Amino acid sequence: MTFLVALMLCDRGELDFNATVATYWPEFAANGKEDIEGASPHDHCAGTLWMAGAHQPEELADWDLATSLLAAQKPWWDDRTKTGYHAISQGFLIGEVVRRITGTTIGQFFKSEVARRTGADFFIGLPESEEGRSQHGHPPAAGRLRGCRSRLHCGAYAHLSPVDATMPAQRWWRAAEIPAATVTANARSVATIQQIIAKQWTTRTVTASSRRRIGDMVFTPQVGGVDMVLAMNLNFGLGYGLASPTCPSGHAAVTGAGTADRSSIMDQDVDLTIAYMMNKMQVGLVGDTRGSDNCTRGPPWPP
Repeated sequence: MTFLVALMLCDRGELDFNATVATYWPEFAANGKEDIEGASPHDHCAGTLWMAGAHQPEELADWDLATSLLAAQKPWWDDRTKTGYHAISQGFLIGEVVRRITGTTIGQFFKSEVARRTGADFFIGLPESEEGRSQHGHPPAAGRLRGCRSRLHCGAYAHLSPVDATMPAQRWWRAAEIPAATVTANARSVATIQQIIAKQWTTRTVTASSRRRIGDMVFTPQVGGVDMVLAMNLNFGLGYGLASPTCPSGHAAVTGAGTADRSSIMDQDVDLTIAYMMNKMQVGLVGDTRGSDNCTRGPPWPP
């Protein structure tokens, strides 16, 4: 959803993915990040995996603290053609650029410009008024996290250790705008919103002036190869996963994985979006086979 907001701003001429992140967020230029272009955070290439200096989970609810720590840190690697899964930081990286451009938080922008216009039941930060309608996810069974897949994977887990699957049961977590993690939604709302991509950018949520250019960015491979954190072969268009040996989805954009292995598939050829969600979480950054089966089994419609 954060990718979609950024694409909307690009469509409106307010965000240039070829410009540096520091163009919109000057403080981000610190520690050798002045040349990182705006597309890098969307494809996990920015090299800023975690907010170095954040020690308590509740600190993630402090937007100014989290983004200032990201702005100050040195990238974990320098090659911007290499991906490395940004489990939590990615939402802050994109969200702060959105805030600098629009003057409002990504949660509020999403609510007014996307959720309300599509009628989707999707929240980045759950209001108190919606608490009675929400259901908490079921944490995985007690046990150790799966073995590290790479050196950076081990490092990512080490930094993520204060955050665990019990967090969604706490009100502060559900209320916080942590765009990569604290969303409350259902499968229908995900499919409704991401159908914007499947319908080739022809909904009332966005303008139609550059739909072909935006579609080309989403479905044209931007980066790919073995992800340095997940040690899996992944391909990305701008902000969206594409077909890869890990997920042979054909000509479609894919989002998913994570600890609950949620997934969605947007296919322009058949104008169809599928969203799959569940409440039971699993351990590990790459989830399990429940969501990925939607990819490996192939599309459930006739060829």
